[in-house]
Amino acid sequence: MTTPARPLPDRRSAAKLAARVAAGESSLGRARRVGRMLRALAAAYPDAHCELDFSTPLELAVATILSAQCTDKRVNEVTPALFARYPTALDYAKADRAELEELIRPTGFFRNKATSLIGLGAAVVERHDGVLPATLDELVKLPGIGRKTANVILGNAFGIPGITVDTHFGRLVRRWGWTDEQDPVKVEQAVGELVPKRDWTMVSHYVIFHGRRVCHARKPACGVCTLAADCPAFGTGPTDPEQAAALVKGPEAAHLLALAGLGAAATEGPGGEE
Repeated sequence: MTTPARPLPDRRSAAKLAARVAAGESSLGRARRVGRMLRALAAAYPDAHCELDFSTPLELAVATILSAQCTDKRVNEVTPALFARYPTALDYAKADRAELEELIRPTGFFRNKATSLIGLGAAVVERHDGVLPATLDELVKLPGIGRKTANVILGNAFGIPGITVDTHFGRLVRRWGWTDEQDPVKVEQAVGELVPKRDWTMVSHYVIFHGRRVCHARKPACGVCTLAADCPAFGTGPTDPEQAAALVKGPEAAHLLALAGLGAAATEGPGGEE
């Protein structure tokens, strides 16, 4: 059963919400607004997930390192051959640098990434007997793994809730008035206080999916956004549904447009990641 389309706010109500958030929204008001937005995101992206392909925690760690300044799609094109060639941490530790660099060259910054992967393999072998650890404190001490990457691994490979503050996530939660923090750790902490811990990993997926498909950095598709009624930045992009529809990306475009009240006649926007 399709969720009924939420009506777009008029200019006056949108301005009123923006002013209230800017002036300092009450904790209860923000919590209720965040709750409504999360329910809308869950309806919009029922299949939200990590878009990096992997089958083991080590593979996810490698793929996440490669995803820096690179699309998940490109990483997924590279990793099948990479994972087949280097199935264990020891394989990365003993890798021939030239061969490794050539395999990961399409992901960009391949020399730095090769250094991280070789160092990661060596550290996992030396400190953890070849098995990737499953705690934040241990993961962030490994080469190439910062807090963001660690949370990706914990949430998606180990089932341990974590908030992944990537570029999309930080941009959107600030745009939505969930927090005005700029530092990723402070953003993670602020959002963690708004969302139940059990939902942290899925919230990360929902927000990142929405940032890639609808709430673009320069021109968000405001006119077809199911979060519009609770978004203080409504109007940053085109509010006309037909104009906004052309901006929607990804395989869920038809579903997202249906949620916005547009039928099958609406055309899918350009594919790919932002």
